[in-house]
This record gives sequence, C-alpha cells and structure tokens, in this order.
Amino acid sequence: MTVSEPPLSDIVRMNQVGAGLSRVLAPPAETRRAIARSLDLASLDAFEARLEVAPSEGGWRLTGRIMAEAVQNCGLTLEPLPVSIDRAFAIDLVEAAGEDDPAEIEVSLEHEAPDLIEDGRIDLGVYAVEQLALSLDPFPRKPGAEFVQPPEPAEINPFAVLSRLKPRDGEGQG
Repeated sequence: MTVSEPPLSDIVRMNQVGAGLSRVLAPPAETRRAIARSLDLASLDAFEARLEVAPSEGGWRLTGRIMAEAVQNCGLTLEPLPVSIDRAFAIDLVEAAGEDDPAEIEVSLEHEAPDLIEDGRIDLGVYAVEQLALSLDPFPRKPGAEFVQPPEPAEINPFAVLSRLKPRDGEGQG
C-alpha cells in the first residue's frame, strides 16, 4: 500500500510561528478537483480556508474558518445536491515527545486530545481538507427523498421446489 500525497499541502515549521502566523488557502481549480476526488464529491466549485496558528498554554492552537461551495450526490437518488459550508474550528497542538523526552499529555473528557506535531511541522492544507471532510454530510439526502423498504421476499423453503416435482396422488400412475 502506498501513501498518496495530500491533495492540498501547506507545511509550516513551528519555529516560523513566532507570536502567531496567518494563512489564507484558496486552491486553484485543479487542486479543488483533486480534493473533490479524495472526498468523493461531484464537484468543489469554491474552497477557502483562513487559518491562524498561535502559541498557547502547553503548545499551539490552530484556529480557522473554512468556506466552500460543493456538490455531493444524494445517497438515495444519486442526484446532485449543492452544499454550502461556512464553519469555524479550533484544534490544540502539542509537540510529540521524543524518546529522550517522555512528556505527559493531560487529556480531559471535556476536551478533545490535542494533535501531535511531529518533526516540528504541521501541514495546514491537510487540516483544511480534514475540516472540510468533517463538515460534509456523510449520508447526503435530497429534500423529500425517502427510502422505501422493498417488500420482504416470501420465505424460501428449499423443499418447496422438491414438493412440486413429487407426483401427486393419482398423477403419473398409469
């Protein structure tokens, strides 16, 4: 199994963050098509991510907003289903502990566990696409589309076929 390259990539080294770093990612049409393929979208007509990374207590905090105009396929009718997304998010980041520095990470049930920063860098493009994926309906359904359960088949009895082959009383006797 080979690991494919992410459809959108913008790598930032944590030593570049300083007091804070802001980026706006607005991928061109070719990259949006690659993102659409990776997320099984009919199309991704617009996509923009506004991201900020800043130091926080115990690590860094990635905040952002994604805006997108996409088309999913209805899971029932397979018809195109336009989707508008405008969503803010925040993710805590901490440096991965090395073998020489076994750090403990405190995790509470109230908050999600922080993402680990490996090799001193993060890929803002991967986070943007991940947040887009999390914003999509996993079971898109066009308004008014309903699933109708097909009728249950009659009980299949393997002996029913054999009973039709068996001569009935008075048949086949001559």
